[in-house]
Amino acid sequence: MSEKEFTNTLYTNDNLFILNGLNSNLVDLIYLDPPFNTKRLYSAPIGSKAAGTSFKDMWTWQDVNEAYLETLATKYPALARFIGTIGGIHSKSMMAYLTYMAQRIIEMHRVLKDTGSIYLHCDPTAGHYLKILLDEIFGKNNFRNEITWKRQTAKKGSQFAKRTYGSSSDTIFWYSKTNNYTFNIPKVQLDEEKLNKKFNKIDEEGRIFRLDNIVLNKSMARINLVYEYKGYTPEFGWMMNLNKLKQLDKEGRIYWSKTGRPYRKYFLDEYEGQEVSNVWNDIYIAAGKERTGYPTQKPLALLSRIIETSSNKGDIVMDPFCGCATTCVAAQQSNRKWIGIDVEKQAVSILVERLSDDAGMFKDFVNVTKIPQRTDVKIEPKSKSVREQLYKEQNGICNGCGNEYLIKDLDIDHIIPVDKGGGSYYENYQLLCGNCNSIKGTRPMAYLLNRIKKRAEEIDKIEY
Repeated sequence: MSEKEFTNTLYTNDNLFILNGLNSNLVDLIYLDPPFNTKRLYSAPIGSKAAGTSFKDMWTWQDVNEAYLETLATKYPALARFIGTIGGIHSKSMMAYLTYMAQRIIEMHRVLKDTGSIYLHCDPTAGHYLKILLDEIFGKNNFRNEITWKRQTAKKGSQFAKRTYGSSSDTIFWYSKTNNYTFNIPKVQLDEEKLNKKFNKIDEEGRIFRLDNIVLNKSMARINLVYEYKGYTPEFGWMMNLNKLKQLDKEGRIYWSKTGRPYRKYFLDEYEGQEVSNVWNDIYIAAGKERTGYPTQKPLALLSRIIETSSNKGDIVMDPFCGCATTCVAAQQSNRKWIGIDVEKQAVSILVERLSDDAGMFKDFVNVTKIPQRTDVKIEPKSKSVREQLYKEQNGICNGCGNEYLIKDLDIDHIIPVDKGGGSYYENYQLLCGNCNSIKGTRPMAYLLNRIKKRAEEIDKIEY
């Protein structure tokens, strides 16, 4: 399957199956706004565009795909141990939720390009736990920002008595896959009143400008930048080397005050806007015509900022919990390709309507329920070289029972069954002895390992 066939596609199926079927290094940006494990049931109101949609934000082990548990325990043992402690720290429900999320974030890391970023939208319910998952899977050094989105004016903590601070914000964790990531500095324009207040000086040529520091303060002191220029020597140093300072002066960008202190000029006609910080208080919840009635809908402006900051035109944006398709619409409006995934079939009709109303009569997309098949590393399982490589990696032992065998006595098997989203590629192959392969059949590895564990316990009882 080509990149084009993957993109501008809404997949309606389990997002773990879909993610597992996508090629590695496929997408440039991932935004996800998953359920927060608030133990609530959300439903769209009757009469709204999203009427009929609902989702439960409560989790049990029935929500965890056992086919992928072995991959989690094998490739991320520290993470598996951490999740195992959550039952005692918080609850079994939270442990199930984090397992569910970890399985999916692992696949998101695989499909993300090296220059890509992931933005995970959450709230205090599980945000601190989710950050640990991201630290382990994406690497703590690839954490870029914790963004606070002030979505509304704070409300009382309780309708009966105000016993907490009002809740008015969400958190968005931003991680990159590597240190070489796309970042187009976001800027916002100030209104005329604020601009006039900020840019309040005029030079001899009639150019309007504002002043900013050009020398360092005590907390930023740099001894190597302490030098004299035109009779002025800053105690804690200049903000730049001498050559750069001379160039600014030559361009007329240094202002000398009556006290003899220098400042740097910033001209209004060169001003591109104020750089955005990690506190976003200028984007409001979806309202008016944009509002679909979908539970937890996020505004287009929020997604547009993320998309335009961390991707370029023509890039691929993916939302594995796309809900009412805000990410897809924002990506389309920003001239990006997109992949949306949602298990709710109602998402299709909402997407069609929103792409027509909000993205300008866009119909060049497809909706599929079938699990895609990777085309990047497909290898025939009967290949001699694959068998030999697996045999070497597994040190000649069966991946189930752990006993040592000759290579001819081990069979190539899918770790994740094909009907559970597993594909014919190297990462999904393992070697099993004939007995383990027979017991496992077309079931997940978790089934085989559980059978082996129970058999060992029964043997221990007999020996005792």
